[in-house]
Amino acid sequence: MAVEITEEFVWQSIPPRARDSHKGTFGSVLAVAGSAFYRGAALLAAEGALRTGAGIVTLASVEPVVSAAVTRLPECCLCPCKEGAQGGIAPENVPLLRRQKATVLLLGPGLGGTAQSVARAAETRTLVQQLLPGFAGAAVLDADGLNAAAQLLAEGEPFPHPAGELVVTPHPGEMARLTGLSAAELAADREGAALRYAKAWNAVVVLKGARTVAASPDGRVCVNPTGNPGLARGGSGDVLAGMLAALLACGLPAYQAAACAVYLHGAAADRAAAKRGEYGMLPHDILPELGALFAENQR
Repeated sequence: MAVEITEEFVWQSIPPRARDSHKGTFGSVLAVAGSAFYRGAALLAAEGALRTGAGIVTLASVEPVVSAAVTRLPECCLCPCKEGAQGGIAPENVPLLRRQKATVLLLGPGLGGTAQSVARAAETRTLVQQLLPGFAGAAVLDADGLNAAAQLLAEGEPFPHPAGELVVTPHPGEMARLTGLSAAELAADREGAALRYAKAWNAVVVLKGARTVAASPDGRVCVNPTGNPGLARGGSGDVLAGMLAALLACGLPAYQAAACAVYLHGAAADRAAAKRGEYGMLPHDILPELGALFAENQR
């Protein structure tokens, strides 16, 4: 039976920082994200990781995204990548990406897929196939990375997995593509579906939506009480993916990282809605409210 995530659980899971900490204490995130079509997704994900405590965040992307990050996120390290189809990250960058030092891989936000072209979808699929299995740490697979995984599963390939823990973050449409279940079937048993596929994929599944569900391969399931309909716009999930990657980099196990990330993401969104309204709030409004939550809890 699923439990509800509590504020107490979150702050017990995220300890105060030791006074002798340094950037290496809190890990490093490599965010492989963005394309000419989706520049903002990469920036939101990278800032979500920075604002949630990762020691180092490196954004690997194509030139238009890197140029935007230079002015928006001076704290972010940058790994410029060669462009492929429709201004996306070309698979020829894989050797370069493998050389980047990181403890957590965030793969997927804004990479592009079939909405751009068959060629873009094929290149994203190649990135997922080649980067995830060769990564030594934990990973978060999000957005177009999930759609690429769905194509692989449809072709009879196994779900790609890093050496460390894997977290996948589908919204209901992406979950339907991954599983072949209809939206109605998923809605009828969100907790059961998340748990079933967490076990099948050996991954923590974060099934997004109202009362987001997080499920672990070991049978634990929780639901999130925070958040509001102001999150129902593009970019919200990119912030969450970055937050989740950062908590993994800070040393939280995948299930705890997922539970804490979705709770804090929703709680910050509730504060943003109180100031700007559910119609008026934007995903980047979550970020300063997140900082306030950390400060109020001496983190």
